[in-house]
Amino acid sequence: MQAQGRRKTLVGEVVSNKMVKTVSVRVDRLMKHPQFKRYVRRSQTFMAHDENNTCQLGDRVKIIESRPLSRHKRWRVIAILERARSQETRRIP
Repeated sequence: MQAQGRRKTLVGEVVSNKMVKTVSVRVDRLMKHPQFKRYVRRSQTFMAHDENNTCQLGDRVKIIESRPLSRHKRWRVIAILERARSQETRRIP
């Protein structure tokens, strides 16, 4: 029998909270380009479960891997690290 591993945690920014008990979180990472040897910013979005609908647009949140909660949701919000300053100063490309 295999030992249970640790669950992955990621930090990202909430880009959509229009769903009920679900937020869309964009996670950015830097990777080195294989040919040009420069760092390129890559992003990926995850659907995360937000039980109490507390996350707002632009919040920095910590998400943890979990069992499949729906067709697209495999992550849960465990903490809001930083609240969004205001709606006009947020940056979403």
